[in-house]
Order: sequence, then C-alpha cells, then structure tokens
Amino acid sequence: MGIESTADNLGIGIASSDGIILANIVKVHVPKEGGIHPREAARHHSEYIGETISRALEQAKMKINEVDLIAFSQGPGLGPCLRTGATAARAISSYLKKPLIGVNHCVSHIEIGRLATKANDPLTLYVSGGNTLVSGYESGRYRIYGETLDIAIGNCLDTFARAAKLEYPGGPAIEQLALMGSKLISLPYAVKGMDMSFSGLLTAIINEYKNGKHSIADLCFSLQETGYAALGEVTERALAHTKKPELLLTGGVGANKRLRNIIKSIAEEHGAQPYYVPINYATDNGAMIAWTGILAYQNGLITPIEKSFVDPKWRLDEVEAKWRA
Repeated sequence: MGIESTADNLGIGIASSDGIILANIVKVHVPKEGGIHPREAARHHSEYIGETISRALEQAKMKINEVDLIAFSQGPGLGPCLRTGATAARAISSYLKKPLIGVNHCVSHIEIGRLATKANDPLTLYVSGGNTLVSGYESGRYRIYGETLDIAIGNCLDTFARAAKLEYPGGPAIEQLALMGSKLISLPYAVKGMDMSFSGLLTAIINEYKNGKHSIADLCFSLQETGYAALGEVTERALAHTKKPELLLTGGVGANKRLRNIIKSIAEEHGAQPYYVPINYATDNGAMIAWTGILAYQNGLITPIEKSFVDPKWRLDEVEAKWRA
C-alpha cells in the first residue's frame, strides 16, 4: 500500500510485486480561494485518509491485514501534508507489524512512468505544480540535468490562472484558451545553462493581463509557447548529452498536448522513443508510491520508524536507486 500526501492530492494505491496496480484512489483538496494552504490541505488529508484507504481496499478486493508493505511519500513536499501521510503510514505499519518504506516522491513519478509505458532507460521531463526537472539514471542514482531555479512551471500556470480568474487547476483552462490565440507577446525567456526560471515570466504575464492590451487567448498562447520552449531547450540539450534511447514526459503538466508535441519532435530529432505517462499515473497518486516501495523493499531498502521523519526538501539525486543497478 502506498500513501501519497505531498500537496493537494491524497492518494492511496495498492500494487502487487509483479507490477499490477490493484487500486488507485485519489481525493483532491480544492482550496476555496488562492493556492494550496499547507495546513488546510493537511487537515483535508487527515479527515479523508481513513475513507480513502477503505475505498482503495474495496477496489483491490482486499482486507487491510492482507497488505504486506506500507510505503509513504517521505518528501519532497509540503511539511504538514507529508507529516499527515507519514503518521498514518507509521500507525498502520506498527499495528500490522509490516515493513515501512519511505519513498522519494519525484523518483516514484519516474518509476510509475517506466511501469506504465514500459520505457526501460528514459530521460524524463517531470513537470508539475511543485516540480520541474529533467532527469536520467546514471551510476546508481537519478541525476538531475536541469531544473527550475525558482517556481515550477505548473505553479506558474496556476498562479496566472488565479490572477486571470480561470478555473483551478489552471493548466487545462490555459491550454483551451491558447488554442484560440495567435499573437506571440514578448515575455521573459530565462534559461540559465541547463536550468530554468519562471518567476519573471509569471510577473510579466500577470502585468500584461492587468494592462488589458491583449486578449486572454493571446496571453495564454504566449505563456505556453514561452514556458514550454524553455522546457524543450533544456530537455533537448540533456537528451543530446545523455543519448538516452527514450524520452518520458510525466507530471500533471505533461497532459498538455502542445508540450507533448514538443517532446515528440525532440525525441524524433534525436532518434529516441517518446513516452507519455497516462494522466491517472502522471498526477500525484498512491499507486506510484506503492510500486516504488515494492522496488525499494525488493532491494533491501526499509525505513525504520525512528528514521521515518519527512524531508520537505529531499532531492531526487540523493536517492540510491538500487533496483536500477
């Protein structure tokens, strides 16, 4: 069983050791206004975690005492949310006397992507509300070849959407409006070496919206084109450097068709196979935690309860991925 609680999604997943996802239930906290409030999201997770576990067990046609391992998202993420999931995981592990496995949230996005798409050794572009990075496996760990220096691309989209009074999450609404736009507005394009910055882009697009000189469709079109071009540049450079045979796109923002087309073009240009993680596994979910927990356990990685404290800043490249050796 995997418990995902890094941000606004509370996810409970159940996976088997042969890679079959038996259950994947997600309960989303939608703030009444503004962005995610960590303590409010944590209260939401605490309120619904029992119900969500019951729904997952029902979907898997299992009883709680039939679960062999308890995995949880140990980081990175929002502290109060992480602690809620970790507390539940410790309690279940202690009660059932079953092994506890702390999982890196970012690593789990890659591993569920590999499982769902059958990709073997991909370079991964992981784009979501809280994370934006390009990663590939090399010498025992997932290495980061490029990442955001400030906010994630998903955060940029959501914040603009709130300012423009669009639906939350902002990505789908921006994508639909962008299809009706055609004028490319000049906006900050910040690629620094192999890293990206989106805070300046966000400030500029909100100022353009407040100026009222451009249609909302042109603003959304320009925001997408500028932000995704930066993602594409860094991803292509990393692919040319690593010469990976596959290119994997994951994270909630990865559902965007314009971004998928960019990734497809880059992959084809470099002789790589493009893969896109299905949306039910690309957004934050418990199945990815459960599956990565199995991989860790099969390679001797277990988390003692006294070392199961959460780490909101746990980096992807700090994880020893023994199962990839």
